[in-house]
Formats: sequence, C-alpha cells, structure tokens
Amino acid sequence: MHRAQRVSSLLKEEVSWILERELKDPEVSMVTVVEVELSKDFRLARVYFSSLASDEQALAELKALNKASPFIRKLLYRRLDLKMIPELTFERDTAFEYARRIEVLLARIHENR
Repeated sequence: MHRAQRVSSLLKEEVSWILERELKDPEVSMVTVVEVELSKDFRLARVYFSSLASDEQALAELKALNKASPFIRKLLYRRLDLKMIPELTFERDTAFEYARRIEVLLARIHENR
C-alpha cells in the first residue's frame, strides 16, 4: 500500500471518529465518510460523505462540515503523527442516490414488460 493510500485511509478513519464523537453540530447527523482523496502534495484532502438526509438537509450538512473544517483539522493535528495535516474540504457523495435512481428506472422498465 502506498503512503498516499495509508494516509487517506487514516484520515478517513479519524475524521469518521471525530464526526461521530467530537463534533457537536446539530446540523450534522448520521453522516458517513465514504472516501478521502489527497492531493499529490498532501496539502489538500477532499472528504466525501454520504447522508440519508433530504437534499435540503444534506446541503446544510455540507455547509456545516466545511465550516467545522478548521476545528476537525485541529483535532486531527492532536491525534495524528503527521508532519502536516491537509486542508479539508467536504463534498457529498451522490453515488448511493445515483444507484437508487437507476434501480427505480430498471424496476419501471421491468414492470412495463
């Protein structure tokens, strides 16, 4: 496993833990970290999350997570033995919703046969 993959996996685990136990923002509920992508220089990390919330609530979660990014980064700095903690940006992972839409469409096609 390459260093970038190890750091990405570590960040995913730690950010998940922080969101579950440390972040006390009422806007953020039941968020799951799906993936963390690091830039080549390790200065930036995109944190993809999924949520079962409505689109409106998920947008509020996205804003709250990006606003809490410096706080989360500070906690990561305390918890991890890394030279540099990357800047975090959060993005909603829509793959689950996309798959659900495809399933609905396939079900409709199957019903119309």
